[in-house]
Amino acid sequence: MPLVHLNGHDMYYEVHGTGDPVLAMGGWGTYCHGGLGNLARGLTDRYQVVIFDYRGIGDSTDDPAVPVTMALHAGDAIALLDHLGLKNVHLVGLVGIGACVCQEIAMQRPDLARSMLNMGAWARVDDFLRDQLELFRWIHRDAGFLAFQLAVCVLSFTPEYYNAHRDKLLGPEGGWKELNGRYPAHSRLIDACVSYDAVDRLPTVRCPTLVIHAALDQVTSPRTTEIIEKAIPGAEGLYWWDVAHVVAGKEQKIRFCDTLFAWLARH
Repeated sequence: MPLVHLNGHDMYYEVHGTGDPVLAMGGWGTYCHGGLGNLARGLTDRYQVVIFDYRGIGDSTDDPAVPVTMALHAGDAIALLDHLGLKNVHLVGLVGIGACVCQEIAMQRPDLARSMLNMGAWARVDDFLRDQLELFRWIHRDAGFLAFQLAVCVLSFTPEYYNAHRDKLLGPEGGWKELNGRYPAHSRLIDACVSYDAVDRLPTVRCPTLVIHAALDQVTSPRTTEIIEKAIPGAEGLYWWDVAHVVAGKEQKIRFCDTLFAWLARH
């Protein structure tokens, strides 16, 4: 798939499938380069799915002289959708920054937003979330990637899933592997996260919105996601009492697929 120069940097992206367009974004990582298995199973069979590498990870470049914000990342995604000639796109943002980028797109370019799904998200960081994100930064900087990976995995999965899959989650091919050896890129992603504040602007969102509240999430709990639902006119909320920051395990993944496909079909 191609590299294209957009919004002042070279962006790597992939397009899979045919049908109504879906922009899928996750947390500090990428669905590209063979990562399609982390998307909802069957998504690319039913929809045209657009995925890309955030600045500084994968094959996308970055310019450290450019101040990084959530609006900058949204500008990257908007430029890509415009480049592809897409309108009326389903925005699917999961596990952190991707959900916030979806919010920015819906606010900046209503013509692009057909629907939006947010999970593992926030609209404003409180002290607890800010200090968690900064802690991840310090651990990665001072103790290295594997220490960061351990910290974020412990906080992102249920104890049952972590105990059963620890060997798969940890190590060079484990979770958040795209950040391995890329501390500067990770630090800039954190900069965008901790500075994000959209609570006062979210009432301008007009697309149908579903916010999933993961009750066991130790990072972006309903404490942060309920604010999104309350701020967006007509937004719907769904509570999953047994889910942590990352949807994991067969039962949870099937539930997510069923929920996502039902949501997309409605809109």
